Amino acid sequence: MSRFRIMIAAVLLALPCAGVWGQAAYPSKAIRMILPFPPGSPSDIVGRSVGQKLSEQLGVAVTADNRVGAGGNLGSALAAKAPPDGYTIMTTSPTIALSPALYHHTGYDVKDLAPIARLAAIENVVLVHPAVPAKTIRQFVDLARKRPGKLNYGSGGAGTTNHLANELLKTLEKIDIVHVPYKGATVAVVALMGGEVDQVIVSVASAMPYIRTGRVRAIAVLSEKRVGPLPDVPTAKESGLPAFTMSIWYGMLAPAKTPNEIITRLYQECAKALQASDLRERFAAAGVDPWLGTPEEFDRLIKSETARYARIAEQAGLKKE
Repeated sequence: MSRFRIMIAAVLLALPCAGVWGQAAYPSKAIRMILPFPPGSPSDIVGRSVGQKLSEQLGVAVTADNRVGAGGNLGSALAAKAPPDGYTIMTTSPTIALSPALYHHTGYDVKDLAPIARLAAIENVVLVHPAVPAKTIRQFVDLARKRPGKLNYGSGGAGTTNHLANELLKTLEKIDIVHVPYKGATVAVVALMGGEVDQVIVSVASAMPYIRTGRVRAIAVLSEKRVGPLPDVPTAKESGLPAFTMSIWYGMLAPAKTPNEIITRLYQECAKALQASDLRERFAAAGVDPWLGTPEEFDRLIKSETARYARIAEQAGLKKE
């Protein structure tokens, strides 16, 4: 064989190896995690906690990038438009399912995002002022029927989950209770303690200090099963309202067209992270429950919740901004 032919053969033999070794194994650099809400918010806590574990497991930095604005749409749009290379991910909350019902233009389409994993949930609890003569959600509904338009409820503002949860209750039970919006769920709870409103639905974690002191009464949790901090408080389902459930859930997304092998790798790392004792302790301290779901399960959740929130918003007469 001539020297020229030997050189050509060597080049051809090397080509497959070039394809393998020319691409660095994922991940080979820092990963940006977009968080569409302010530092300290539940979605921020979930995202940062999981991101810290991913960084430890993957051996690269997972950098939190809070992009606040437009009800979470700003951060979601940035994630949707990022290169689909696995180096931009996002932690989301139900806002991704709520936004289509609340905004004409979100700046992105949910199809532009690929689910990676369902991560966690925070359960909601129905609170009433101690002066309200209702010890269960069924008693509250019966009271509302006897006093149409007389009872009211506070929320963190129009379109929030604690607003839509009560609108769902109104639709399911055909009752008339008046919405009083506040600038945040915490403000609504303060109003409840002060007797300005009769009822508020908030997360179990944020309600616990006030429940323990007796300043509010917990009458139902809106989860599939009872929650650890409130073992004596029944679910709405147990009280005869099977469709009255509303959890605040969290999950991870990437830009659409991110390679399947990267999605799978990130899901596997999330699954490992959610088993870590230190992360579970951090979640427990914040009132967060690990709730692992596959990309397919998270995709189904987003679609079903988007449809449900659209129905509730329409029934509540909410107008898109």
